[in-house]
Amino acid sequence: QVQLVESGGGLVQAGGSLRLSCLTSGRAFSSYAMGWFRQGSGKEREFVAAIGWSGAQTYYADSAKGRFTISRDNAKNTVYLQMNILKPEDTAVYYCFPAQPVYGSKRWSPIPGFSGSWGQGTQVTVFS
Repeated sequence: QVQLVESGGGLVQAGGSLRLSCLTSGRAFSSYAMGWFRQGSGKEREFVAAIGWSGAQTYYADSAKGRFTISRDNAKNTVYLQMNILKPEDTAVYYCFPAQPVYGSKRWSPIPGFSGSWGQGTQVTVFS
């Protein structure tokens, strides 16, 4: 199993910024691509961004491209999501999780083998 603790969310006005952090422990963190996912109230969980195990490659949902930046520090077992130019539609609980690409799609999905490892997430609320 892997333990995941997200932090950094909050209440912010539209156009503002937040930096989310995800501290991991357990199975070899640096061996896995990691993703950020979010789930708005009454909505399905959706992919936001992913980063390869080395940090050299990053991937974004269209909604995040140009505004969000994912990064990781393997020495600190931490993944980050810098969110700029926030919009009310970014309001959601944000989670990090080991991720894998979805074949034939630009999206990434959570790796099933880590089921049971979801953290509490961190709430992001953007008001206009």
